[in-house]
Amino acid sequence: MRGTPPADPEPQTAHPAGSGGPRRVVAHLDIDAFYASAELLRRPDLKGKPLIVGGLGPRSVVTTASYEARAYGVDSAMPMARARALCPHAVVLPPDMSRYRDISTRVWTLVRERFSVVQQAGIDEAYVDLTDVDKPLSQLRAMVAAVEEQTGMVISVGVGPSRLVAKTTSGAAKPRGFAVLSREQACAQFAGESVRKLQGIGPRTAERLAELGILTIGQLQTRSVDELTAAIGTGSGPRLHALSHFLDASAVQVSREVKSCSRETTFPQDVADPSQLARALGELAGRLCDDLERKDLAGRTVGIKVRLADWTTITRATTLPHPTRDPATVRQLVAELLERESLTAPVRLLGVRSAAFGEAPRRHAEPSRPPRDASQLVLPLAF
Repeated sequence: MRGTPPADPEPQTAHPAGSGGPRRVVAHLDIDAFYASAELLRRPDLKGKPLIVGGLGPRSVVTTASYEARAYGVDSAMPMARARALCPHAVVLPPDMSRYRDISTRVWTLVRERFSVVQQAGIDEAYVDLTDVDKPLSQLRAMVAAVEEQTGMVISVGVGPSRLVAKTTSGAAKPRGFAVLSREQACAQFAGESVRKLQGIGPRTAERLAELGILTIGQLQTRSVDELTAAIGTGSGPRLHALSHFLDASAVQVSREVKSCSRETTFPQDVADPSQLARALGELAGRLCDDLERKDLAGRTVGIKVRLADWTTITRATTLPHPTRDPATVRQLVAELLERESLTAPVRLLGVRSAAFGEAPRRHAEPSRPPRDASQLVLPLAF
């Protein structure tokens, strides 16, 4: 073989005995500190300094932070007030989503030019199925180098036999990481980590596991399906057992259908004035329709999300006979949904959402309107 082989041995894709197919090779690609990295491209003077990207209001949260800021304990989704207290000398910049989307598009376009089975999982991450790719690790390394050279973005890579192994591995490898683990290696390497490291285990499930004395992935591995089912519920037992052993057969999907589109805002201070709420909702509806127009989408379901000062969250929706993205129609629909709630408590957050997409209406057609007994069509709508 000519040239220098990659540092990691290439995964074998031969047909294992009894498998009926090739062993899967899946990579998870994650751009390091994406928003902060994008800001450093135009502010190279901030390189090496603690940088926080997030809102500037009293209720804002951290969108992302440079690794220099993370060394002080700053992390994504942390309240900005706490982040500033932990790292008072950090530079704080508001997010520039238009710029981030542009850079993201450039990165994933370069990735798709090299690999055919790519599933983007967010603005800064994607899965790639490399099962049929010759010398996948060598090609991954070449892709990472090309992306950094052409966009300035650094991608950390995790490789494994499944999406679960690949994603967990890439997260542990950051920043500027490149790691390859088998399922068995992942079981051993992450045994001492919190169960929250596993994609699919959220805070509530982690709390229930903690009540059983299960704090780590290794402790979860020792529990049987029957034990977990009896303690947590039918369906949860097999799922949690599979997660702890890094068993995952989910496929990398080349395309992911957009199922909904939403816009929301958190007020700097709780709002009780109905006219102020109505104005804010109308502005959100207009921005939502702009998004739908740009993406050539139209939805039959239009909904609102209201979070009160005590964090009670209300979601309501109405369904139309035909899809719409007409701003006047959407504004009227969300206004009616809000009015029906007859709110008496101050509001912390407002949101609007469109779903159940169909063919966009013709521009000259009359906008769809709900029947006057639309209250019969109100249903919960998850945001």
